Amino acid sequence: MAAAGVLFLIPGPSVLYIVTRSVTQGRNAGLVSVLGMHTGTIPYILCSALGLSALLAASSTAFTIIRLLGAGYLLWLGIAKFRSLSSGADLELTPVPLHRVYRQAVIVSLLNPKTLIFFTAFLPQFVDPARGAVLFQILFFCAGFLVMGMLSDGTYAMLASGLSGRLRNPTSRRRLDRSSGVVYILLGAAAALMPQG
Repeated sequence: MAAAGVLFLIPGPSVLYIVTRSVTQGRNAGLVSVLGMHTGTIPYILCSALGLSALLAASSTAFTIIRLLGAGYLLWLGIAKFRSLSSGADLELTPVPLHRVYRQAVIVSLLNPKTLIFFTAFLPQFVDPARGAVLFQILFFCAGFLVMGMLSDGTYAMLASGLSGRLRNPTSRRRLDRSSGVVYILLGAAAALMPQG
């Protein structure tokens, strides 16, 4: 739990997406983003429980493909922000439907290198076959991860949604779009350039 707590304290693509949605569209969009993010961790939980995480961790090709897909998606989100600015349109003035917010959050979570590393390389180290059923241990750790993640990300969403009222004017929104675009691109570049080891 302490290790997972440290992971949640280091903001990454998931937190950035949640905060951006919360600020631009309010609390409901932020909480839907949180739900989407943690729906996106369920495949990793299932992979860990079925022992596939060890296989994925051992396969540098599979890991690289997922890492590069995640990097590409983050770069695409950043470029989309700048394209909306250069075209003179403000995408955030028209609220994104909540089902689309949810879908995008699931994709960000599925392609998040930090989540991939946690479930494939870090979590399995805490499993001790001498302490009982391995499946139960993995599911217990994953359930703890989900609960902590929902609380942590939910806090980000609630705090960020408090700022949404202050960012109603177009100038503030454009600044937010510009800064979030830069951060998405930097995170994508960092994921793409992550050392293989």
